[in-house]
Amino acid sequence: MRIATWNVNSVKARLPNVLAWLDKAGPDVVCLQEIKCETGNFPAKDFEAMGYEVHAVGQKSYNGVALLSKLPVTDLLTRLPGEPEDEQARYVEGTVAGVRIASLYLPNGNPVGSEKYPYKLRWMDRLKDHAQSLLKQEIPFVLGGDYNVIPEGRDCYDPAAWSEDALFRRETRAKFREIVNLGLTEAFRALHPTAEHAYSFWDYQAGAWPRDLGIRIDHFLLSPQAADRLVACDIDREPRGQEKASDHTPVVVELTDA
Repeated sequence: MRIATWNVNSVKARLPNVLAWLDKAGPDVVCLQEIKCETGNFPAKDFEAMGYEVHAVGQKSYNGVALLSKLPVTDLLTRLPGEPEDEQARYVEGTVAGVRIASLYLPNGNPVGSEKYPYKLRWMDRLKDHAQSLLKQEIPFVLGGDYNVIPEGRDCYDPAAWSEDALFRRETRAKFREIVNLGLTEAFRALHPTAEHAYSFWDYQAGAWPRDLGIRIDHFLLSPQAADRLVACDIDREPRGQEKASDHTPVVVELTDA
């Protein structure tokens, strides 16, 4: 099973790029983030024409996630548990061929001095709690998406410049480690422990892409049962170099059959 995660930064604005990449790469399951449209306005028919079952959770103009699958999806969850009053569209999860798969868009958290940063940290606590509940079920699961977390200095072109950013603050990285330390595997680092300049996001400003001034913030966290089946996890940089590209590029994980 090949599972891709991609923050598309508006599915309608990037639709030709997204469809072209899916046609070329052919992942079985796709986790999209920042679709930036209401659920009913998601271009489901374009993906269904490619053989994908579509489960989108959107809101007007901001956020939004989707789970696309060439295999049936069951037991759908459309909100991260823990804050019933939270209406932001940031999470969708379902079971595909016995694997629980989530597409998540963790809050950015900037500016740090605003309510956005405490919201980010609470969201991470909720994700940790939910991961614990999934671990208790002893099932294979994959939490894929834009985490808005730079795990380590080598995942950033200039750690000093990002030291007080919500994506790299000490508190952010500590909470990310808390989640991983539940017993999860961060797929890319597990398979590429010494990789440098392995980025998944390049800002539109200051020539970040041609100068390779990137950060790695798109991740897959795997339960032990899923990690046992992990055979590949790679970043596909090619889509970032296209016209009208998203500022993120796809990351793809591959699991063997059970």
